[in-house]
Amino acid sequence: MNKFAVFNISGEEFGIELGRIAEIIKFQKSTPLPKVPAFISGVINIRGEVIPLVDLRKRLGVEPSHIQGRIIITKIHEEKIGLLVDAVKEIVSIEKESIASTPSFFKGLKSEYIMGIGKVAERLIVILNLDNLLSSEEMILLEEHKETLRFKDAKENSSEAEEEKDKDV
Repeated sequence: MNKFAVFNISGEEFGIELGRIAEIIKFQKSTPLPKVPAFISGVINIRGEVIPLVDLRKRLGVEPSHIQGRIIITKIHEEKIGLLVDAVKEIVSIEKESIASTPSFFKGLKSEYIMGIGKVAERLIVILNLDNLLSSEEMILLEEHKETLRFKDAKENSSEAEEEKDKDV
């Protein structure tokens, strides 16, 4: 039996394997990045770590929402990525036998993003395939932006330290 975090996006229920989630946090404003796909909202800073933020509504092509919602911090290809969702509802256990294989087309979603459809009582929960959510090219692009931001932050911090040092003299 596997455990999944169930969350909402535009009224639909989705799930992610619980073991892939590092934490769930309240919405926070992101810093936009230039020249990235529209579904990348920017980056957020969590305890000094720069984390890209993917708006799942835009990535999955579902109805946009003005809800600020929650951010699920997860690991995709060994990188921490924040996933913006409307609301996190619950943790559910789903038997492997209760997870149907991915249909070629389900509610307008690309099948590559879906691991399967879990049935819990009378509910259908779309289980996301995090490994296919971002392409290799998109991961490289995000990593390049993270490195640029880390370098910029380090440079600003060293400049501030130099200014403080100069004031003390």
